[in-house]
Amino acid sequence: MSLIHLTAKEIAQSVSSGALSAKDILEAHIEHANKVNPSINAIVTPTYEEAELAAHAIDQAISAGLSVGPLAGVPVTVKVNVDQKGHATTNGITLQKDLIADVDSPVVSNLRRAGALIIGRTNTPAFSIRWFTRNQLHGATKNPRNHALTPGGSSGGGAAAAAAGIGAIAHGTDIAGSIRYPAYACGIHGLRPSLGRVAAHNFSGMDRHIGAQLMAVSGPMARSLDDVRLGFEALRQHDLRDAWNIDLPYRGRPYERRVALCTHPEGLSTDQRIVKELQLTADKLRDAGWVVEEVPLPPVREAVSLQLTLWLAEMLRHGGQTIAQENDPDANIVYQGLLRHAPTTDLNGFLDTLQRRAALTRTWRLFLQQYPLVLCPVSGALPFSDHEDVSSEPAFDAIMENQMLQIGLPLMGLPGMTVTTNLDNNIPVGVQLVASHHREDILFDAADIIATTQPIAGVSS
Repeated sequence: MSLIHLTAKEIAQSVSSGALSAKDILEAHIEHANKVNPSINAIVTPTYEEAELAAHAIDQAISAGLSVGPLAGVPVTVKVNVDQKGHATTNGITLQKDLIADVDSPVVSNLRRAGALIIGRTNTPAFSIRWFTRNQLHGATKNPRNHALTPGGSSGGGAAAAAAGIGAIAHGTDIAGSIRYPAYACGIHGLRPSLGRVAAHNFSGMDRHIGAQLMAVSGPMARSLDDVRLGFEALRQHDLRDAWNIDLPYRGRPYERRVALCTHPEGLSTDQRIVKELQLTADKLRDAGWVVEEVPLPPVREAVSLQLTLWLAEMLRHGGQTIAQENDPDANIVYQGLLRHAPTTDLNGFLDTLQRRAALTRTWRLFLQQYPLVLCPVSGALPFSDHEDVSSEPAFDAIMENQMLQIGLPLMGLPGMTVTTNLDNNIPVGVQLVASHHREDILFDAADIIATTQPIAGVSS
C-alpha cells in the first residue's frame, strides 16, 4: 500500500516510532498532489517548502530522542480564509489577494504545534457564503468523487483535498454547514465543534460581529474517523487569543445512551435514500446497545430565520458594498438570494433575535439532556449538482430548504458531525449526529459504531 493511503493515525505512529520518516511521507503526498490537484483545484496555494522544513525538523527531533506532537509528519491542509503567516488570507476574493498574514491564526499555531505538515491552502467560494466552491480569484474546485456534483462549501477545497488523498486531514470552518456539508458532498467525515472548543482568530482583520462570533467555528475533516478525532485533539488546544475559547477536557460526564431519530424534521422532504441510511444507522446503534426513539426535534426553522437575521444584518452594514465592489458573479446571485430569505430587521429586531437565540438554546439543551444524541439528515437532498444554486431562483430556494439543519443548528452553537455511510455509484450519502455543547465525545462514541474509513477518490490501493 502506498504512503498516501495511510491514515493520519498510522502516519503519526509510524513517524513517531521511526518506522517512517516525515520526509518520505511528505514527498509521497506532494507527488500525489501534483498529479491530482490540477484536475480538482482543491489547493490554491501550495506550501511545500514550509512543509519540507517542518518535516526535516520532526525527523531531527526523533533522531535526537525528543518527543513530537500527535500529528507528527501528518500532511494537512488549511482553508484560505484563515491566517497563515506569510500567505494571503483571501477568503476567495480579489480584494484580499494581497492581505498577507503577519501572525498565524490559533488554528494554524495548534496544527504546527502538533507536528502537522501544512502542504497547502484550500479553496473557498467568494466570501465563503456558498455550499459550492468557485470564485474569480482561484477558480472552481471539483468534487473528486464525481465532477458533476458540488464539492460542497464553503470548505469545499479542504473536503476535496482530503477525499482525493492530498492530505490526511483538512481544516475547515462552519457557520452554516461549511464543514458538515463539504464532508457530506465529498464522501468523508467532518466535525463542527461547539462554540469555543477550537480557538481561531484572524489578526489580519478586525474582530467579527456578534453573529459570526457566536456561530462560526473551525474543525477537521478526514476520510477516517480516527483522523477526525486526531485533528480535533490537535485543534482544541487552549489559546487565549480567541475571546470565546474555553479549556475543557475531551470527555464529559457519563450519559444515557439515548438517541432521538428524526428523518423529516419539521416536514423536511428528505430523500428516501437518506431516510434509508438514517434507519440503517439507527439499527446499528440499537445493536450496539443504544435506545433509539423517533421523535420531533426542537425548533429548527425558527433558528434558520434567526441565523439569517444575524448574518444578513451584519453583512448589510458593510458587506453589500464589499460584495458589489468584488463583483463576483456567484456571490452577487447568492447574496441577493439570501436577502430574499432573511427577515428585515432594525436594532430592536436584532436585540429580539439574540433574545430568542437564548430561548432556543435553552430548549435544545434541555432536549439534549433527555436525548444526548440526535440522528438526523445532513441535508434533505443528496449532494447537489455543481453550481445548482446560481441556476435559478427556484433552485436556490429549494437548496435553502434542504439545508435547514445546516443553517439552523449553528445558531445555538451546537456541535455536529457528518458521517459518510455509503458511496452509492460515486454519490455520497451520510447522516448527521448532534449533541449538546462540548459533548463531542458523544458524537465520536456514536460515530465509532457507524463510521468506516472511506477510500481515496479515484485511486486504487
